Amino acid sequence: MRIAVANFSSRRVGGAESYIEEVIAEFANSGHDVGLFVEFDAPANRPPIRLPGESPLWCVANQGMTGATAGLREWHPDLIFAHGLVSPENEAATLSVAPSVFFAHGYYGTCISGAKTNSYPKIVPCTRTFGPKCLLHFYPRRCGGLSPVTALIEYRRQSDRLKLLRRYRAILTDSTHMRDEYLRHGFDPNTVIRSSYLRDTSPGPASIETAIELAAAPNPSAAPARLLFLGRMDALKGGLILLDALPMVAAALDRPIELTFGGDGPCRDSWTRRAQAISAKDTRVKIVFEGWLGQERIEEFQASSDLLVMPSLWPEPFGRVGLESGIRGLPVAAFAVGGIPDWLHDGVNGYMAVGDPATPIGLADAIVKCLRTPAEHARLRRGAIAMASRFNLHNHMAQLYDLFDQVAGRSVAHEAPATQSH
Repeated sequence: MRIAVANFSSRRVGGAESYIEEVIAEFANSGHDVGLFVEFDAPANRPPIRLPGESPLWCVANQGMTGATAGLREWHPDLIFAHGLVSPENEAATLSVAPSVFFAHGYYGTCISGAKTNSYPKIVPCTRTFGPKCLLHFYPRRCGGLSPVTALIEYRRQSDRLKLLRRYRAILTDSTHMRDEYLRHGFDPNTVIRSSYLRDTSPGPASIETAIELAAAPNPSAAPARLLFLGRMDALKGGLILLDALPMVAAALDRPIELTFGGDGPCRDSWTRRAQAISAKDTRVKIVFEGWLGQERIEEFQASSDLLVMPSLWPEPFGRVGLESGIRGLPVAAFAVGGIPDWLHDGVNGYMAVGDPATPIGLADAIVKCLRTPAEHARLRRGAIAMASRFNLHNHMAQLYDLFDQVAGRSVAHEAPATQSH
């Protein structure tokens, strides 16, 4: 089978591109021909998505829309697996080439800004169905930027995307929350399919057992509780609420707190100032900003931490970093927003706090529940590993092949058994 993957960039910009690289490798390993259609070969400082062998790459920026689309058409793909293009015109051109399946990694076609969040007077998830009234709320609710021109341009782009989505044979989402988002917008339930996945980055059994044994060992009352934040430092990620929760956590647990921030972003300076003020007032709280972390460093911090905290205020489409930490035996405390409840279950692999409204008190309570006793913490570590094991790329690929078979109208040979993804 010939599968053309469509994406805005040929570079590993974020999680969607990492996923694309993984499934391209899986397609090739199963004997399928794979090509990549992109709009840009940028940013230059990010590594390119790896392609197997002689797989073709069509780039609109280099070949023009007509040339890139012609190359794609001449390759005669059986199916296009799309992940979002910047230009609706480019997207429409690819849809005319072959039957297509879309993977919605975010709020594609259902929100002007893509954040699905009202930021004023407080940050809360938005449940509005996309339409003209969104323009009326864009500025008063601070849904995105402050420019009315930008709002209008993005509204038109998202309107075009929503129309184009109805031309796809199927839409994939990785959470129940995102599936419900598209059902609210009138899509056929039979064509909107949830299929979650997790990269196979699990440590060896010895590493897992060591982590569990350490968690089960009695901790001295003076031992610091080691918290970890991984992600972009943006207001919607809730860093300030996490910082304000720390003194309450230290008081409730009666032990020092060490919080490590891994990541960078526009709010780093303001978060650093708040952290310094909190640490100066409460000496039990230590906060370190490590900046951007590569995968090896992320895994090191996951292995040496007691708890991942995800204080996201916006409705995360899935929140995969929580599961990726869970496979290493790291429980999670988070707000119950977006797709997080799909994989974070109270008392199993962590605890959730109410996300609307999101408060430091609520988050502190969730953190304390995770760390209140060594026995509870060890149980949550085991639960984190068990939960993460349910989300695997093997099952996801089997579901993809079955769907592609239906969409392309032909039999697809593959090795993965046709099991349902969780």
